[in-house]
Amino acid sequence: MINSNDKNESDTFGIIRKILSERIMVLDGAMGTEIQKFKLKDNDYRGEEFKDFPHELGGNNDLLSLTQPHIIREIHCKYLEAGADFIETNTFNGNIFSQADYKMEHLVKRINIESARLAKSACEEYTKKDPSKPRFVCGAVGPTNKTASISPSVERPEARNVLFDELVSGYLEQVEALVEGGIDVILVETVFDSLNCKAALFAIEEFFKTHSPRLPVFVSGTIVDKSGRTLSGQTGEAFYTSVASANLMVFGLNCALGAQEMRPFLQNISKCSECYVSCYPNAGLPNTFGGYDETPEMMAEQIKEFAESGLLNIVGGCCGTSPDHIRAFCNAIEGIAPRTVPTLVPNTTLSGLEPLVFTKELNFVNVGERCNVSGSRRFANLIKANKYEEALSVARQQVEAGAQIIDINMDEGMIDAVAAIQKFLFFIGSEPEISKVPIMLDSSNFDVVEAGLKCVQGKCIVNSISLKVGEELFIKQAKIVKQYGASVVVMAFDENGQATSKDEKVRICYRSYKILTEQVGFYPQDIIFDPNILTIATGLEEHNNYGVEFIEATREIKALMPLTRVSGGVSNLSFSFRGNEPLREAMHSAFLYYAIAAGMDMGIVNAGALPIYDDIPKDLLKLVEDAILNRTNDATEKLLEYAQANNKAEKANVEVEEWRNKSVSERIAHALVKGITTYIIEDTEEARNTLPSSLSVIEGPLMGGMNVVGDLFGAGKMFLPQVIKSARVMKKAVAHLIPFMEEEKRLKRLEKGNDESHEEPDNAGIVVLATVKGDVHDIGKNIVGVVLGCNNYKVIDIGVMTPCEKIVEAIIANKADIVGLSGLITPSLDEMIYVASELERLKFKIPLMIGGATTSQIHTAVKISPHYSQPTVHVLDASRSVTVVQSLLDPNNKEVFAEDVSQQYAELREKHYASLKDRKYTSLEKARQHCVKVNWKTIEPVKPTFLGTQVFKEYSLEKLVTKIDWNPFFVTWQLRGKYPNRGYPRIFNDETVGAEAKKLFDDAQSMLKEIVDKKLLNARGVIGFYPANSIDEDIIIYDHNDDETRSKPIATLFGLRQQNEKETDEPYIAIGDYIAPVSSGVKDYIGLFAVSSGFGLEEMVEKYKKENDDYSSIMAKALADRLAEALAEAVHEDVRREHWAYEKDQPLSNEDLFKIKYKGIRPAPGYPAQPDHTEMKTIWSLMNVNENTSIELTDHMAMLPGAAVCGVYFSHEHAKYFSVGKITQEQIESYASRKQITKEEAERWLSSILSYERLPLVR
Repeated sequence: MINSNDKNESDTFGIIRKILSERIMVLDGAMGTEIQKFKLKDNDYRGEEFKDFPHELGGNNDLLSLTQPHIIREIHCKYLEAGADFIETNTFNGNIFSQADYKMEHLVKRINIESARLAKSACEEYTKKDPSKPRFVCGAVGPTNKTASISPSVERPEARNVLFDELVSGYLEQVEALVEGGIDVILVETVFDSLNCKAALFAIEEFFKTHSPRLPVFVSGTIVDKSGRTLSGQTGEAFYTSVASANLMVFGLNCALGAQEMRPFLQNISKCSECYVSCYPNAGLPNTFGGYDETPEMMAEQIKEFAESGLLNIVGGCCGTSPDHIRAFCNAIEGIAPRTVPTLVPNTTLSGLEPLVFTKELNFVNVGERCNVSGSRRFANLIKANKYEEALSVARQQVEAGAQIIDINMDEGMIDAVAAIQKFLFFIGSEPEISKVPIMLDSSNFDVVEAGLKCVQGKCIVNSISLKVGEELFIKQAKIVKQYGASVVVMAFDENGQATSKDEKVRICYRSYKILTEQVGFYPQDIIFDPNILTIATGLEEHNNYGVEFIEATREIKALMPLTRVSGGVSNLSFSFRGNEPLREAMHSAFLYYAIAAGMDMGIVNAGALPIYDDIPKDLLKLVEDAILNRTNDATEKLLEYAQANNKAEKANVEVEEWRNKSVSERIAHALVKGITTYIIEDTEEARNTLPSSLSVIEGPLMGGMNVVGDLFGAGKMFLPQVIKSARVMKKAVAHLIPFMEEEKRLKRLEKGNDESHEEPDNAGIVVLATVKGDVHDIGKNIVGVVLGCNNYKVIDIGVMTPCEKIVEAIIANKADIVGLSGLITPSLDEMIYVASELERLKFKIPLMIGGATTSQIHTAVKISPHYSQPTVHVLDASRSVTVVQSLLDPNNKEVFAEDVSQQYAELREKHYASLKDRKYTSLEKARQHCVKVNWKTIEPVKPTFLGTQVFKEYSLEKLVTKIDWNPFFVTWQLRGKYPNRGYPRIFNDETVGAEAKKLFDDAQSMLKEIVDKKLLNARGVIGFYPANSIDEDIIIYDHNDDETRSKPIATLFGLRQQNEKETDEPYIAIGDYIAPVSSGVKDYIGLFAVSSGFGLEEMVEKYKKENDDYSSIMAKALADRLAEALAEAVHEDVRREHWAYEKDQPLSNEDLFKIKYKGIRPAPGYPAQPDHTEMKTIWSLMNVNENTSIELTDHMAMLPGAAVCGVYFSHEHAKYFSVGKITQEQIESYASRKQITKEEAERWLSSILSYERLPLVR
């Protein structure tokens, strides 16, 4: 809660906000660590007052506030002296549950009051010493020693050792006492179970209903290990989602981990939290003796990096930290700006153990309907029979079938719904595969809803409330739902009953919306409307238009209240056809097709039982749509006739090909070479039954076939697309054999007495592959993985945007023989250097392979290899990967190969440094004097048809197909024709690769047609035009409403100028030369764009991966990339002819477009004309790219989805593409100064174009 209009706020809110806007604030360190230094005995804890207390009291630190108050105050003062802004009360265990261990529950109120007073007096003393630095008391509310989400008994997963209401009561007593003692802030800390935290926040809200002023609330959770989850299984992001609606001032992490281990999780929290973020880690991980080894200096270095990375608003220390640590933190963060609180897209966000964010890419959300006693007879019978563990299988099946939310309904006359929903939710809490998704609590009885809310740790949905109970009760129920932190479904009912017409549905929903947002305080994105899906085709005429009424109401609701969601129970639609499931499923699929298009976001459906709209038989589809859209009067009769006539399926005869008559080994080899998957499972099974073992099938016919593939590929007689098809066949066969192999291994181990040491490896070596952190491109890496897999290497592909620590973990966990790093964008090069240096620091002894479009042999030799003492080899493409891996792992020749590479790279480095010495560079001042000369008095820039931005949500894929440049497509697949048959379409005539190129092209056309016809990908983007003028290399951009005066610069696009000394009178170019200078007085303009055709690609790739179809997966990515470039080309053409209209009448052929035979250019940040990727931030900021298109920009300047293009439009005739080339230290210093960044940061982003060697990379 950064800003608030709450009139009941204490003054503390404003003071803290002001300080946090200026600097990072500091929390104190560990209380327990300091208490231990006093070496207190049991009698010290007792003091005079409790010397005869009949229970051991040693270790009850909270009691010391009563018996040794001078010690506690002394510790507070040490932390304040060290520089802490906040100190915590000594009340971590000051609750009835923890004090019960000492039989001191009756002292909870007193302990908290006195602890607060002690801390307050210390803060007042130090604030008086220096009024410019006010100090604050955080009332520490610990997690208790109970957990509401986890069973204490393995045998009884539904058992709990504490209930929500008990926690609320205990927390309320503590909060009341802390506030009475004078605290400034309530800190709910070290939370390992968010249900406990929700109980604390519920109690805090109860307290402030009757007390003023309201105090700031901080929450700090605990990630218990490197898995990134709390003890109760939630990710940090899911935890934040669970409690975010409580309007927290601060959310953060503490305890369990040291700073280094906590960093990736803190980074995630920092990105998703729309409040201030805190972090107070332990002094490293516990050592053998339970102590902590990280010194203040060690931790301060890590904390400084957190601060410099923009992750912190508040920092402090937990276990093992001391006043010396806090003093070191204060020094480390001095002068570093605090984290900027992000303003995120207001998406609906829910959580189970993991978050579910309703982004634009999420499309329709399936709510599993089968855990409903009214809708599933099986589920109802299991609940009635008290067979809850079996009932769990219903929920599990829903999740496995694709349900993203689970609807739970226990409303049945013979079931105690309150008890049943609590028990079932407790069972679900013990099943991570189910509880990872959010829960929808579905009941018409609000007591049942509230009982459920007390059992769910994630942010769930209440289904439902409505105005049929009257406005007063509606508001009361809504406030309760909000206090529990849930989203709410609102039915289209009011005091007069159920809405059936579009107008009534919209009227009731809008009335509900106004009440919820203006009187209750709901965020619009937490409101879900259910405008009532009612049954059609009942035989009653008044029901025939119900489908249309829902669809049209949805359309208007989304227009009127765009941040809200629309849901509905889909099965209601077809209720009149109970028993005819195929017909009902077709009705549901067709209905959703139209409802989703109108704006329906989610629905309660039987996940997994929906046919694809395009797969519904056309004759049935027509009948179904006639009924749904009320197009004919006899739709019901026609549907019944169809159902009766089509209850038998005909089986098609399959023609047996000639090769099927050969031996099983020959059939397998044929299938592998030809890439045929049709019969591979049955042939593999036949081979398994005839050979000694499953492994024999792999080592025999399968590897025999792959050897043929490898030989043909190596001889240039097979090409990459064919190899990947072969791999698809191989994967399917191996997937079939794995269960049999595991069983055979188990039996073999039993025979050997469980001795696994003599097992032979079943692969040629283990290779870990990763696209490095910040980079999302993986086509090339995937191809390398497939090719290596075809040669019997075990490939562990750990994906994209992989942080160094994950790469290290994968190497260790998989006992890798080689690691391969891939990257496409320039920042990846630095990340590769960092990974190499980390591998060296951690003393790894395995070879390192480097690959990717931006990498090169010279960069690997000069920049990466010196950081790693083991063999480091650049691999040009997939065809060379096998040779390199074989050479690196060959026990007889690997040393010779490594020595040869090392010597070769040493020579390259020597030549590189020699060439740098020989090169001459002109000074920046001289280069500016010899810039591009333009007589601006003779030029009248064309003003765009609009200034500002224009968003296009769905660009025609059909139009893009004609704009595709196919040449890079064949390069991706490593198919290259020889002169004169280089390039598309001449490549098809090449004697060597022509035939395969044509097959590949035909496959691409087939997939492209499917993509276009089924709209599997979505092309979208944003363009913008702005008034602009230049100053030297830089382009000043003005507000689009300030074209006349140009007095309001809103951004600067920074440029770099060529400095390589030229022998002729050629100019030294910078992008600033392409815009009229400020001094010219000419009003010029600039354009920006960001486009992507990658929305939907992830779903396509995931589908192919599940089918073990690498060929189609890589094909989809390659086509998405081509469509993205085509989209950029098509939009640029639209800009030139329509939006900017400086080249209206110049139709060009595709070939002319690809050869840039038009006026103007569209260079991209990170490419030769402006090699600094960070200029993309300006594009994103000016055009609100993320909000307008959902194209994201990562911290490493990678675009998500990866099939995306962005850049800058220049319109002038003299604007031509160029390369900046190498630049000097002088220009780097000028550039850093103008951008207001450090020289080191500028060098990092521009490392590839430096004419000098910068200092070694340091993290």
